[in-house]
Amino acid sequence: MTAPAPAPAPVPLSGPRFQTDPARLYRELRRDHGAVAPVLLDGDIPAWLVLDYRELHRVTGDPVLFSRDSALWNQWDRVPADWPLLPMIGRDQPSILYTVGERHRQRAAMVGHALESVDPFTLRRYAEEYADGLIDAFCGKGETELIGRYAMLLPVRVLVKIYGVPDDQGPGLVTALNDMIDGRERALAGQRHLARAMSALLAAKREAPGDDVASRMLADPSGFTAEEMAQDLMVMMAAGHQPTADWIGNSLRLMLTDDRFAASLSGGRHSVAEAMNEVLWADTPTQNVAGRWASRDTRLGGRDIKAGDLVLLGLAAANSDPQVHIDNSALTGGNAAHFSFGHGEHRCPFPAQEIAEVIARTAIEVLLDRLPDLDLAVPAQSLTRRPSPWLRGLTELPVTFTPTPALGGTA
Repeated sequence: MTAPAPAPAPVPLSGPRFQTDPARLYRELRRDHGAVAPVLLDGDIPAWLVLDYRELHRVTGDPVLFSRDSALWNQWDRVPADWPLLPMIGRDQPSILYTVGERHRQRAAMVGHALESVDPFTLRRYAEEYADGLIDAFCGKGETELIGRYAMLLPVRVLVKIYGVPDDQGPGLVTALNDMIDGRERALAGQRHLARAMSALLAAKREAPGDDVASRMLADPSGFTAEEMAQDLMVMMAAGHQPTADWIGNSLRLMLTDDRFAASLSGGRHSVAEAMNEVLWADTPTQNVAGRWASRDTRLGGRDIKAGDLVLLGLAAANSDPQVHIDNSALTGGNAAHFSFGHGEHRCPFPAQEIAEVIARTAIEVLLDRLPDLDLAVPAQSLTRRPSPWLRGLTELPVTFTPTPALGGTA
């Protein structure tokens, strides 16, 4: 009698395939492992990656069985103090990300209220002003690199303004956020920099409140501690900046390389919205999220999940699930049933989604208004991605255009 074939080995959640062709990697994982695949994090620490839409919906819709309480993790004794993924998989972090139950609902309400008070017209004006200022710095040269000189700078400058952070702290926050999210040797230093900045912001706003997000959080009557609010501001800054920057970059890449969106380069604004939505399905900035922890033994996608196991949310894989996204060549139109903003009570708050969309869409529209003959300066296949399993964004996007005079905006 023939012995059964050995089960496929767990796959490291790192490496160049996340930069080159993650969609193919997710297809192969689904083929070899099914809806839920065993993966290895840095240091060969095991976890589960949910790949299919239905299973991800189940996980995110059941916050009791699949808890956000990281203290449940059965691998903490293997995690070193300098583990580079600690900023993304928190331990003893009293932030909204790792709070559960009624306390989480209270904090979500506090964050949502502080963000929904941001005036959308003021938000767009800030985004336009900073976009014009950044474009002024390179519009006369006929060429530039749009990730480092535009997409990576714009969201944090707008967020700094609406959160109440002094303008001069913006560049340092960009570096710290990138270090945290990439999960390499500078991750913990980036986390410490951001923590100091948010604590200093709250101390300043306690002395001199203003019309900003931090001041509205301090005014909330629910009695949150300064540490809780500082942690929540860190989450809001990280979640608001980098995914939005990658949303801008990935959308511009799509419009510059895909003939279906050529109209957007000559003023077709409907195509800008379509391209942005297409990116959320097919090239979402937030690829994988850590995570949920099983509160008891259970079954998921045919797998035995033990109490305390870490379950990673494969947002990009679920978005491309062939049971949901059948024809990858067809545009998704206005379909917003993707997982790019999460699902369930821990999903990205709706006001935060609106803020990200206003910033990203304004960034793209202002750029195309100012530089209508924008063109990719290198072969599309030479574009590369950052080495992160969590967020998917370009390292560079070199372009050429007809030089135009500066407007004298805010740099």
